[in-house]
Amino acid sequence: MYSFGGVVRKIIHIDADCFFAALEMRDAPHLRDLPIAVGGSSNGRGVISTCNYPARKFGIRSAMAAAHALRLCPDLILRPHRFEVYRQASKAMKAIFYDYTDLVEPLSLDEAFLDVSAVSRCDGSATRIAEEIRARVFSEVGITCSAGVANNKFLAKVASDWQKPNGITVITPEQNDAFSRALPVAKLSGVGKVTAAKLASMGLYSCADVRECGLEVLLKRFGKFGVRLHERAYGRDDRPVLPSRERLSIGVEHTYDHDLPSGACIAQLPALLGELRGRITKAQASAKITKLFVKVKFSDFVSTTVERRCTVLDDAGYVELLKQAMARSSLKIRLLGVGVKVVGDSVGVQLALF
Repeated sequence: MYSFGGVVRKIIHIDADCFFAALEMRDAPHLRDLPIAVGGSSNGRGVISTCNYPARKFGIRSAMAAAHALRLCPDLILRPHRFEVYRQASKAMKAIFYDYTDLVEPLSLDEAFLDVSAVSRCDGSATRIAEEIRARVFSEVGITCSAGVANNKFLAKVASDWQKPNGITVITPEQNDAFSRALPVAKLSGVGKVTAAKLASMGLYSCADVRECGLEVLLKRFGKFGVRLHERAYGRDDRPVLPSRERLSIGVEHTYDHDLPSGACIAQLPALLGELRGRITKAQASAKITKLFVKVKFSDFVSTTVERRCTVLDDAGYVELLKQAMARSSLKIRLLGVGVKVVGDSVGVQLALF
């Protein structure tokens, strides 16, 4: 059980259900039972940002190419982004969160951690606070959200996804060990397809397997990340809820209507870098640059990123990085991105909307 100053930690993770799509259905109720997705484009290019649950029955998922989504569901209704609507809804949700605690850590427009350890409202019950917040979001914003309640951030986030949509899962301190032991490794933060495959090659499929493997083996195979794997396998996470988030990167990316041959990509850099400069200036981050990076997504949807240390924007440097990235595949390119890594500045800015 985690405690600070004698106070038992009570962490809530709130996550809106299919946020963009939920707001589209709120404003156009006749779409509620139809498969809809937000993102993509009228010609099927681009990527799905999110979709509602009727669309998910066809296998459609976030980050899927719109063209592929339309093949899975020809009747899919593609809606364009309405970012101002999403921002206003996000602002309304956060206003509700701050009614309960100042310790709110936004993760994106539609999710956040709340530390309610010292909150006396609802008789100090984190479960009742989470239920009250969910009811208010539905009443005041017009969408549903799911919640996870636990004594640390890792388990609270896992729990919020446990009974989606419109559900709540509470993990008491007494349940931590059994709950985390049974988790598949894919539920651990930082474990993507590549790491999951490495773990599988070691015969590690669940947190119980990771526990039995032992810290020494994990350190040898994964370095420092092995420590985090070991801690999460035991359901441990002592990270505090941070009311302001550090900005770590600023970027611009674009998906093209037609896949580009490598020879045409360098010509796209000036426009991308022009937009990037504008964003860096707006964020007042010109003096905080530590690295440059280029992202390339090939026609088979495999992405690669190349970066280098640098404290100023360097057009020639981006050309070299792009050449290195393109050399990793002979396929045409559907997406280009450029960006910078910056020194954390503890500003409350979220970079989800490139």
